[in-house]
Amino acid sequence: MSDPRKLYIKTYGCQMNVYDSERMSEALGPNGYVTVDSPDEADMILLNTCHIREKAAEKVYSELGRFKGLKAEKPDLKIGVAGCVAQAEGEEIMRRQPMVDLVVGPQSYHRLPEMEAKAGQGAKVIDTDFPEEDKFERLKSRPKAKRGPTAFLTVQEGCDKFCAFCVVPYTRGAEVSRPVSRVLDEARDLVERGVREITLLGQNVNAYHGEGPDGRDWSLARLIRELSEIDDLARIRFTTSHPNDMDDDLIAAHGDCEKLMPYLHLPVQSGSDRILKRMNRSHDRDSYLRLIDRIRAARPDILISGDFIVGFPEETDEDFRDTMRLIEEVRYGQAFSFKYSTRPGTPAAERAQVEEAVKTARLAELQALITDQQRAVQDSMVGQEVGVLIERAGRLPGQMVGKSDHLHAVHMQTDLAPGSLARVRIVESGPNSLAGDVIG
Repeated sequence: MSDPRKLYIKTYGCQMNVYDSERMSEALGPNGYVTVDSPDEADMILLNTCHIREKAAEKVYSELGRFKGLKAEKPDLKIGVAGCVAQAEGEEIMRRQPMVDLVVGPQSYHRLPEMEAKAGQGAKVIDTDFPEEDKFERLKSRPKAKRGPTAFLTVQEGCDKFCAFCVVPYTRGAEVSRPVSRVLDEARDLVERGVREITLLGQNVNAYHGEGPDGRDWSLARLIRELSEIDDLARIRFTTSHPNDMDDDLIAAHGDCEKLMPYLHLPVQSGSDRILKRMNRSHDRDSYLRLIDRIRAARPDILISGDFIVGFPEETDEDFRDTMRLIEEVRYGQAFSFKYSTRPGTPAAERAQVEEAVKTARLAELQALITDQQRAVQDSMVGQEVGVLIERAGRLPGQMVGKSDHLHAVHMQTDLAPGSLARVRIVESGPNSLAGDVIG
């Protein structure tokens, strides 16, 4: 038997890319590849890229430049670029970095085995089509290896919202939902291999409308309720949601589905109605706040997370103040915030831009407020009992680390194994985690 070939994958961006990287690795397994942790060991390097952050493409080209010496030392080394930058840049990647052997978009990675075989014969291969076939259907069954206690599961891809700042509709395509039966099969398979918590993924995951076994489209809430019937699946989460797709049934599920965790990431992006309209977000400040009130009425202990863009084109000081007032009113437990950066081809890229120094100052002010709110929420957990899914050993002898119902990292002294669920009384709040005592 020949020695296995070695695959190194570097993943950028969101949880969906983490899931995609797992599936790419699995797709290449039948071609004789096993994953390794260092590019120096690899026979093939894949960069699974994200196009959301500032200068994403340039960062990929910079990363590729670091591999020139390695390619010179190992002429047979294959280098590939996958994901959203691959979709957006296409042949430009090959032109700027001729050492790249293959480029594959996020909807075509089920074709990686054939592409890798062609690259092995010296061909340069590009596939950035939006194929008609379902990539998940074409992928081979997932290997039966033991898994950790948590896993991502993509149920929906693409976006039809066309926010003025976002490239996702162009790099991931239109909204598509996986059929219910395939999601349930994959979920059961994950649970059989040791997974206790599944996070359902989608660009607009709450727009899920997969075909059910009854021939009708199922909502995300109905899918969650069906998943909750899997005996050894203890926890369900989902991300990322759009406010316009948060329907009554999904709100109700947060109150009546015990396995659905009290954590919701619900991006708003701005607190200014004028800027929201310019962003093409199709919701306003008041509708978002009313939605938060309804969700909290269904699940009073829910932790709300959000996204914010500061310095969007034409944002005034008053627009920014509206965002700060919204943050003060919502009281976020977590949030992610960014300075606006242009994405060629999107409507906002052509508009008058806010000065960089103004963006920087606004971001610092917003992040300070968010940090205060996050810390206040963490501090309020001291003295409370929470559920914790133990995930791994900590740095200290006898210490284990897990995630609470609200997605806080929790450290504790226990001999419970990864995958165990524990009741923990929180005794201390640190900058980025909690500490607790196991009580059951």
